[in-house]
Amino acid sequence: MRGLLFEAASCVIRQVKRFSALKSWAVRLAGRRGFRKAAVATARKIAVLMLTLWKSGTDYQWTHEATA
Repeated sequence: MRGLLFEAASCVIRQVKRFSALKSWAVRLAGRRGFRKAAVATARKIAVLMLTLWKSGTDYQWTHEATA
């Protein structure tokens, strides 16, 4: 599971073109701390986000405008 989360975080940082607060945060962190540390931190954020969404039964919203 750790490897899959790391891979998902790497894809978010490198390949996803669509804007999201998570991607923005991860790219800024990668600029400050390096890619691997940013990917691990983003993987943890994704895991916490997935658990929260699972418990609440809601869907992930890419942007804040989508919820308005």
